[in-house]
Amino acid sequence: MRFKHYWLGVIIVGLASTGLRAQKTAIVCKQLIDGTGKVIQNAAIIIEADRIIAIGGKNNIPKGVPITDLGEYTVLPGLIDAHVHPFIDKDDYQVDHLRRSSAQKALEGLKNMQDLLYAGWTTLRIAGDADVAYAQFDIRNAINKGLFVGPHIFGAGHYISVTGGGGDINFLSYEQPIIADGLVANGPEEMRKAVREEIKHGSDWIKILVTGAFMTVGDNPQDVHFSDEELKAVMDEAARRHKPVMAHAHATEGIKMAIKAGVRSVEHGSYLDEEGINLMLQHGTYLVPTLAVGLFFQEKYFNSKALVKAVQLGKHDQAENVKNRMLSLAIQKGVKIALGTDNVGFPPTFPAREFAELVKLGMTPMQAILAGTKVNAEMMGKEKDLGTVEVGKLADLIAVKGDPLIDITELQRVKFVMIGGKPIKHEK
Repeated sequence: MRFKHYWLGVIIVGLASTGLRAQKTAIVCKQLIDGTGKVIQNAAIIIEADRIIAIGGKNNIPKGVPITDLGEYTVLPGLIDAHVHPFIDKDDYQVDHLRRSSAQKALEGLKNMQDLLYAGWTTLRIAGDADVAYAQFDIRNAINKGLFVGPHIFGAGHYISVTGGGGDINFLSYEQPIIADGLVANGPEEMRKAVREEIKHGSDWIKILVTGAFMTVGDNPQDVHFSDEELKAVMDEAARRHKPVMAHAHATEGIKMAIKAGVRSVEHGSYLDEEGINLMLQHGTYLVPTLAVGLFFQEKYFNSKALVKAVQLGKHDQAENVKNRMLSLAIQKGVKIALGTDNVGFPPTFPAREFAELVKLGMTPMQAILAGTKVNAEMMGKEKDLGTVEVGKLADLIAVKGDPLIDITELQRVKFVMIGGKPIKHEK
């Protein structure tokens, strides 16, 4: 019996290493923008299981390998959005999170994330979301188990806010015991506990609201909310658990505080100045400017109560002018610009307008593409797997009909999507 079991084991191992081994496939296209800055004409990408194993010309495809011929299409790495809120889809999001259960948000959020995947966004970094629980990580875990098709998901469960800050609810009566959409903490010890809670429930990033916000009631984006002691407590605790920190920061001094404290990325950066730009260069801080959200509110939510609040502050247009001027300077000086949209219920093709906005402010189309692929992967510490089309990387690929180096808006019309070697969309 032992002899029989031995040979049965040998047969099973042999099958696993030969006949049952994942089949190779090939993708061929007119042009490959590989995410490193190179453009390869008439390219062939060879894939085995979920990884890229070779890149070359069409004549280098091994015999017998099935081919997906994308004809005249341009192939690129899967897109990465570094600032999304999949559960926010209404103007009054500060209270809307109380109208829906965490389970409902998980179902609706999964649909939102899948729609984004089909539009070419193969990786999402969640910058905190409007759920008193952690439904976004239930979605992530279900996708990782193979229960659903979806993008790679990383990020923070909540945005950590001080009392009265952008993550708090500041317009209800004192007697109402309402749970805010943010995780409210005050003082170094509460900040430490908040970081620990986030990590306990699945956050692989920590999101902090260092300053006020434009679209929330009762606070001012030009105010700094965190004390030095609170910020240090967050950074120390996150570092102890090897978690990077992203800092929502509009106010000039808040931006500088966050950079000096060692955050991985500054989100928005509305009142950035030249000193802040130089600090980013010195510390290697990433800037996620989130430009598309302004377009979305102006075009889709022009009657938005939140937008009216921002305009009534008398600072919204001023901030946009300052931000655009400083962002152009940051691009010129070489600050690491990472693409994030602040997606709060965008239609699936809308986030790709972020690329065109970056081009308007001085990036070349190639630089903008890299901001949404290679640079984001590096910021997230996932460059071994994501962000470029290279041997050994995950086979996360998209294709468009035209050439985005000539017309960057082509990225709003993705025709082919593959994630982890599995094609999930192919339009002619």
